[in-house]
Amino acid sequence: MKRVLALAAKEMLHIVRDARSLAVAVLMPVVMVLLYGAVIDMEMRDLPVAVVDNDHSDRSRDFARAMESGGFIEIVDRLEHPSQVEPGFRRGRFLAALIIPRGYAATLAGGEPVAVQVLVDGSDASTAAMAANYLQAVVQRQALGVRRETGAPPLPFTTRTRVWFNPELRSAHFVVPGLVALVLMMICAILTSIAITREKETGTLEQILTTPIRPAQVIIGKVLPYVALGSLDAALILVIGRLVFQVPMNGSWWALTGYCLLFIVIALGVGLLISARASSLRVAMMAAVTATMLPTMILSGFLFPVSSMPAPLQFICRLLPATHFLEVLRGVMLRGENWHPVQTAILAVQAVLLLGAATRSFRLRLE
Repeated sequence: MKRVLALAAKEMLHIVRDARSLAVAVLMPVVMVLLYGAVIDMEMRDLPVAVVDNDHSDRSRDFARAMESGGFIEIVDRLEHPSQVEPGFRRGRFLAALIIPRGYAATLAGGEPVAVQVLVDGSDASTAAMAANYLQAVVQRQALGVRRETGAPPLPFTTRTRVWFNPELRSAHFVVPGLVALVLMMICAILTSIAITREKETGTLEQILTTPIRPAQVIIGKVLPYVALGSLDAALILVIGRLVFQVPMNGSWWALTGYCLLFIVIALGVGLLISARASSLRVAMMAAVTATMLPTMILSGFLFPVSSMPAPLQFICRLLPATHFLEVLRGVMLRGENWHPVQTAILAVQAVLLLGAATRSFRLRLE
């Protein structure tokens, strides 16, 4: 028993002396609990909604204002015609639309039930389901208020809900684009950083540098296989999603390919930057998983809606390339929107900055 205790004490001493391992063992659970506790919040706040008021009466305007007063809904646009809803969905201006019918005030005054239509963007199935339920609940709450004011019969409102781009709210329609982002980040960033760091540890990289090949050629030669591998994996996921899970492709394949290549450049920049800074394979692995896989899964909107997260976390989410890439993928595949100028500009700037910083750091290490 003394030998076991002595060996355990020796191992504990190693752990205490290794500050990085100790930090991972102690701080990681705390960070994960705080992060998951903040991210997994099923309450929806400030749901962006458009209103189409076909009645243009004082009572219909009061109805729209009363819906917004609860804090769950934010009216971001007031449209003149229901035909304007689809372009708004495609541009991502709002997630749902409420259509107040013509004759709303007169119908209520006559004591007859009113049919209010709810339109929901179904490109994100989890958010769409919550949005539909929230809007229906808010409409019924307003119905009770109108009932008390006018003495109308119980539940003078009925809601007709229609889901766009994903009528069946199939989860595969938003999971498959998320898998594309996750796989590209894993293949191009994690495997690149690990492979290059391993060659630095074994001395293979130094042997290559003794040849006439230039550092820039080394970098290009090292990353090209991962570009091909990432592109192949992305194509496989998209084909399987289309054939097996019937995930639609409503946009342009050329646009989708261009966005995927742009994201691959970003992922390669992350991988090169990690490999240039990492002192060992273990450090590269920890840094790669922490900087790529976990944020892509938790903070990009892949599993949990960004809109339901606290404001500070939403700001962090907007800094992640995967967040904008996912918005683009779902826009192209589900909504048929091929051009996303804001997300494209953000991804292009991130690609230039990351790849430039990574190439500079890597060349300094090689030279």
